[in-house]
Amino acid sequence: MILELAEVYVTDGTGAQFEEGIKTSFANYITKSEGYIRHEIRRGLEDPNRYLLLITWTSVAAHEAFRASDFFPKHRALISPYFAKPPFVQHFDLVE
Repeated sequence: MILELAEVYVTDGTGAQFEEGIKTSFANYITKSEGYIRHEIRRGLEDPNRYLLLITWTSVAAHEAFRASDFFPKHRALISPYFAKPPFVQHFDLVE
């Protein structure tokens, strides 16, 4: 299993729309992708325009397959209008 961490900054005043879009995306696209395990959506306390999307996949390949799938453009269409800058995405392996 790997953890995808996506750091997303949204434009001022668009947090509610982003949250609606990302929840819709998880319900309709991400959770239906092969290799998806679970997720969390976190909003920053000090900076409410900052979000962390924590998604557990079976492998990096599973995440890459989602990005190459027909789901990905639909997912991005729901959330990208609210981006203040491109998301920062990295993958992590469990050490302990």
